[in-house]
Amino acid sequence: MKIFRLPETDTVRRLQAMARDRILMLDGAMGTMIQTLSLTEDDFHGRGGSGTGCAHPTDHPQKGNNDLLTLTQPEAIERIHFDFAMAGADIVETNTFSSTTIAQADYGLQAAVHDLNEQAARVARRAIDRATAIDGRERFVAGAVGPTNRTASLSPDVNDPGFRAVTFDDLRIAYGAQIRGLIAGGADLILIETIFDTLNAKAAIFACFEAFAEHGKRLPVMISGTITDASGRTLSGQTPTAFWHSVRHARPFSVGLNCALGAAAMRPHIAEIGGVADTLVCAYPNAGLPNAFGQYDEGPEETAAQLGAFASQGLVNMVGGCCGTTPDHIRAMAEAVAAHAPRKAPFHD
Repeated sequence: MKIFRLPETDTVRRLQAMARDRILMLDGAMGTMIQTLSLTEDDFHGRGGSGTGCAHPTDHPQKGNNDLLTLTQPEAIERIHFDFAMAGADIVETNTFSSTTIAQADYGLQAAVHDLNEQAARVARRAIDRATAIDGRERFVAGAVGPTNRTASLSPDVNDPGFRAVTFDDLRIAYGAQIRGLIAGGADLILIETIFDTLNAKAAIFACFEAFAEHGKRLPVMISGTITDASGRTLSGQTPTAFWHSVRHARPFSVGLNCALGAAAMRPHIAEIGGVADTLVCAYPNAGLPNAFGQYDEGPEETAAQLGAFASQGLVNMVGGCCGTTPDHIRAMAEAVAAHAPRKAPFHD
């Protein structure tokens, strides 16, 4: 495809060199870290205190719109990024999990999408630059692209199985706007994550290709699916092997799984992907399963021990954390995998 004739950014070569030498570290959970801040509706709007008023006024309630905090509470978001970077993260994800026009429609902030993504990349960059100034370690910004709150493969109406709430082109256009904003803000990579419907992911991949062609360079793309339950399949019904074969045409820098499961339940699915994927394998599980109150009880040492076992068995090239994981989790993970060699994997030409 034409996209693969585009020059790659220097990021690819630097990351490849690091990945040959050791297991790379992602950061941990943004959403559950934000929850610990106990922010109010006024905080989300940026009213009062150290907040920055939103340049995209709306009368919709905003509490829970974590991505908006990049614009209204940038110092708080930068502090979370910085803490993860100092805990050992090589790659820090932008606070943009829901920064598409589709997801932001719930908050009346479709017009804010470019700013949400561009500024999120800049905030993450400021945080990692601060960290690098302290310890000299190079770090990278991954533009986080979430799944949206709609699915292209399944009907939301049990009485009308042929109905779809979103089309492939709807998704492609929405993802394209997000990815262009992330590129404008200086993201080093694009991370398409928490994929429960591979058709949504394919739309995001297509949008990447279009945006890279306009940009004139190809950024590395990370792809991460999510196994939703004990069936060992994504919500749209794919096994890990089928998932890989559905996205391998993108020649991703890495493929793997995140969210939904703790590390123990994720292990066989990561092993399955590693058995078929000809690229890096990445695992970033939750801190176990949520309790009755929606909180995560698995401590840093327990999560780290499980990911250390992944590493000792040669299953992974990158690890990190999803829901419930804190800087302490990332620090413990980094220590647990440090002595182990990364999984052997070829790099695409």
